Amino acid sequence: MKICIFGAGAIGGYMGVKLAQAGADVSLVARGPHLAAMNAKGLTLIEDGADPVTVSVTASDNPADLGPQDYVIVTLKAHSVPSVVGAMQPLIGDHTTIVSGVNGLPWWYFHKIGGDLEGTRLTSVDPGNAQWDGFGPDRVLGCVVYPAADVPEPGTIRHISGNRFLLGEPDGSRSDRAVALSQALIAAGLKAPVRPKLRDDIWVKLWGNLSFNPISALTDATLEVLCTDPGTRDVARNMMIEAQMIAEKLGVKFPIDVERRIDGGASVGAHRTSMLQDLDAGRPMEIDALVSSVQELGRVTQTPTPTIDTVLALVKLRARTAGLYGG
Repeated sequence: MKICIFGAGAIGGYMGVKLAQAGADVSLVARGPHLAAMNAKGLTLIEDGADPVTVSVTASDNPADLGPQDYVIVTLKAHSVPSVVGAMQPLIGDHTTIVSGVNGLPWWYFHKIGGDLEGTRLTSVDPGNAQWDGFGPDRVLGCVVYPAADVPEPGTIRHISGNRFLLGEPDGSRSDRAVALSQALIAAGLKAPVRPKLRDDIWVKLWGNLSFNPISALTDATLEVLCTDPGTRDVARNMMIEAQMIAEKLGVKFPIDVERRIDGGASVGAHRTSMLQDLDAGRPMEIDALVSSVQELGRVTQTPTPTIDTVLALVKLRARTAGLYGG
């Protein structure tokens, strides 16, 4: 089984080290100083309570060097994927599975969902149908990513928390390809169950990302602060309620309620969300997959989204002012 991780930053690098340690045939696509460090001295993983581990990895910035794969696990920021679909083609053979491990609503959401919305395209996350046409939705295997990690220096991954990578077919089946990848990830010490209703899992994670991320970018507040301050908690609650109305129209069932989800965010403590971290670091902000996509589904399902609309307008302007959003 050949596995390529496209976007070997914090999450992709974490997966890469764990798979390499387990003896998997894994390669990584990266660039710049991070790639140079990996090729010079290997990829190092720092985990709490354990000595740093360094593994030798096959890494390149040219997918043609790596050839066709059984699985290509995409761990880029969502807004970065459409522009690299063409570059990824050398990795794709007749039987390659594309594992979509990006945040937010996935471009394939309406593939094999059934009903009147079957095949609906999400322009906010896949402008010009780049992924739908360039990958093909039949290749996709969904993945909800829960670990937190960062890159303290080139060639080094620091694992912060979590090791769950939930897998799921768009049609909910327990396919051979899903089971095979699940087994490979479990052998690497990761939790990777095959879920029959991955869209439910997508929305539970998106619930927090949709609200906490833009509010933090607008207020410079950590999760603990924005989830306990009465005003920002109320904004987050209203955004979640609007999102829940949309998701339930699409058949999604939430296993927890809004208050428990916000309390879960507060329990994380003084954490700066990924969108706030991107703003701090001057990196493009992941607005469309996390927020614009939900607004788009509000239009599709004819569901009003007044709070989401307001926060989205504000965070887009904040990002544009910082030169971090092209929209």
